[in-house]
Amino acid sequence: MSSKTLLLSLFRYKSWADDELLALLAEIESELPDEQLGAILETINHAYVVDRIFASNVRKENHAYRDTGTSSTPTLAELSVAITETDRWYLRYVEELKPEELAETIPLTFTSGSPGQMSREEMLAHVITHGGYHRGEIGRIVTQLSKPTSADTFTGYLHQAEPARRA
Repeated sequence: MSSKTLLLSLFRYKSWADDELLALLAEIESELPDEQLGAILETINHAYVVDRIFASNVRKENHAYRDTGTSSTPTLAELSVAITETDRWYLRYVEELKPEELAETIPLTFTSGSPGQMSREEMLAHVITHGGYHRGEIGRIVTQLSKPTSADTFTGYLHQAEPARRA
């Protein structure tokens, strides 16, 4: 399996897991205590902002973010639209990449102002792992409130997306 094939599968998984989480949260939003809902929205917003930062980084473009959050937290409905659009963007982007573009090292500036460099492949892997970390964080909050959590495993995604793998 090539890196590009794996990244495409992982971004499909990320999109699926994000959709599952956002649908669950839309169902239970009105039942969540304000404090927990606020923490969940801030966490989702942070993950979204980082996705947008790295979307700029992989294209070698500047972004306007000076932090990994925003001064005001969007609503769940606003975040749902933005995250879905961003997930679709990443899928199209990875589909169009050439193998040599994955390996290209790109200089970047972190929101702290510190310089760095990462390959495009490393940046894409960061987006995947970072999102998974924060979906897990949200899942923990939801579970502590005795609410059901959304499906969020790569194997679960693969078996749903390709049922023949269960045979």
